Amino acid sequence: MASAEERNARTIHTAACLIIGDEVLGGKACLNILHPVPWRFPNLKRVEVIEDDEAEIIEAVRRMSDRYDLVVTSGGIGPTHDDITYQSIAKAFGLDLVLHEEAYERMKKLSKPKKLEPDFSWDVESPAKTARLRMVRLPIDPSRDLAKQALFPRDSLWVPISVVNGNVHILPGVPKLFESLLEGLKPFIVDRLVDPDGKGICRVIISTPMPESSVAEYLTGLAARVEPKGVKVGSYPRWGKKNNSVTLVGRDAGYLESLVPEVIANVQGKRVFVEGEDDDEPDVVT
Repeated sequence: MASAEERNARTIHTAACLIIGDEVLGGKACLNILHPVPWRFPNLKRVEVIEDDEAEIIEAVRRMSDRYDLVVTSGGIGPTHDDITYQSIAKAFGLDLVLHEEAYERMKKLSKPKKLEPDFSWDVESPAKTARLRMVRLPIDPSRDLAKQALFPRDSLWVPISVVNGNVHILPGVPKLFESLLEGLKPFIVDRLVDPDGKGICRVIISTPMPESSVAEYLTGLAARVEPKGVKVGSYPRWGKKNNSVTLVGRDAGYLESLVPEVIANVQGKRVFVEGEDDDEPDVVT
């Protein structure tokens, strides 16, 4: 099994995202938080959504850390009793939660006073202070360089990205914070990304008026034929619209282009560059 140092240094071929939160599963929070992930990491292979449950978090994070080169988690690092991500991930890898002094100092410096806590003081022990300290007690491996275990991508934010087992990156669930920190993470790992700008991923969209059932047999055969070339074939119904979409995704632009005439002919479609751009075109009567 790879060590934390090895995981922290190896090339990132695959990425996964673990979303933690009862509010997501219960429909109280939306999954818009996912939108930045494929854009930042084109090699995203898996996304899981799990509840705020210690056993669930431990199982998922161990499995994903072992299987994927980069793991990003979202949610469960706030000040309340149900924010258990730090403690669960610490337990998953046999670590203690330790007050991170730099994160604590940044918190004191950058946190804004709260109107409903006019008497709060960092110098006085209180339930509010105890709650806030939960957010800067991080899973720490004393045998590793502390600087590699807590990253601070944004000068304007005290929130760290806690890095556990070398490849698990713990982020908050608040969408704006998540996206900001995820974007800020990139400079720390860019030299390990296979395709840092996502420019190697090509996508072709074919708009077709044919129902999926009519093109299913052809697309099944096509997918089996092009899979060895690293191409994925997708079919997406567009409910309420007159056309559906067929997609070809891969890294070999030339090979993708060579498939376009064949696909257009077999699905009686046309190539578009933005899904839905032909929705307003009149039907052709023959």
